[in-house]
Amino acid sequence: MSADILQGFSTLTLSVKQLSRLLRLSDLLPSSLPSPCPTVAASQVPALFREPYILSGYRPIQQDWRCYLLSLFQWHNETLNVWTHLLAAPALLFLWWANVGTLGYTSNAASLPLVLFMVSSLTYLCLSVAAHLLQSHSERAHYYFFFLDYVGVAVYQYGCSLGHFFYSSEPAWRDSIGMMFLPGAAFFGWLSCAGCCFAKARYRRPYPLQRKICQLIPTSLAYVLDISPIAHRLLTVPWSQEASLPFHALQIGSFILAAFFFSCPIPERFFPGGCDFVGQGHQVFHLFLSLCTVFQLEALFLDYARRRDAVLDVFGERQLWWACVSFPCLFMCCILTSLIAMRHMNKILQHVEKKK
Repeated sequence: MSADILQGFSTLTLSVKQLSRLLRLSDLLPSSLPSPCPTVAASQVPALFREPYILSGYRPIQQDWRCYLLSLFQWHNETLNVWTHLLAAPALLFLWWANVGTLGYTSNAASLPLVLFMVSSLTYLCLSVAAHLLQSHSERAHYYFFFLDYVGVAVYQYGCSLGHFFYSSEPAWRDSIGMMFLPGAAFFGWLSCAGCCFAKARYRRPYPLQRKICQLIPTSLAYVLDISPIAHRLLTVPWSQEASLPFHALQIGSFILAAFFFSCPIPERFFPGGCDFVGQGHQVFHLFLSLCTVFQLEALFLDYARRRDAVLDVFGERQLWWACVSFPCLFMCCILTSLIAMRHMNKILQHVEKKK
């Protein structure tokens, strides 16, 4: 028994060493590629890039773009923010592949909401990775990539609403909400993007409470509406009857925890400088949001497998197609909103540069 334990510790030690080598992969790249500069203290970067209670681990601005790409393998205060969502994407793809093998999948109109949920999940994960990896290049890059990050949030919200409406809603809930659910979900999704873009463009560090309010009110309204069919089902259907309900409960619990850590700079508030690289609230937020998405995909796939034969009969092929056509429409509206916000910020930054 003790020999097995010692062997396990030996394997763990080797794994840690291999990971450290992986994180120094940029050292093995051709010398023609630029090497990322060492990280610096908060006082050495503009105020826009400083996070509360995070005192070190910042990447210097105005490096070559390739330096920020290569910083994927550098240890800095955004490393875990990048990797938590970067690893979540292949985890979702693997879960999709596994469920297709065990539960089956039919490519028709009834499967479109499930596909769009998957697309929306990968979209928000990829845009989040891009934002945290590349935003340190300059103030323009910071605003541009986070505006796109907000587009990903809105698209993900609407992708969730499509899956919840077509696969997870009960007849009694549909009778009460009716045809207002998807238009409302699309509107609140866009409002989340617009509210976050406005808050980002309007307020400067140190951010006042109003900024969080502008972000949280529209996203909270969107979530309350999007999750309403799930909440109704959890309260009215015995959990023992359907295998998806525990996963729906887990996705709600994960989202609530994610929202808490997004709203509060905990635990770094109690340990200034102690969570610069590992343990920031935003990193925990990313982790719980990734778990939420994984639980959500599993629950929706179970609901799809159970109800796919009835989806066309209940909703009709025309409603499915129209609902799914609205997905790229919302995406384009959010992209336009982010471009308007970027144009506004460009004018402000140009004005500041002229004063200098």
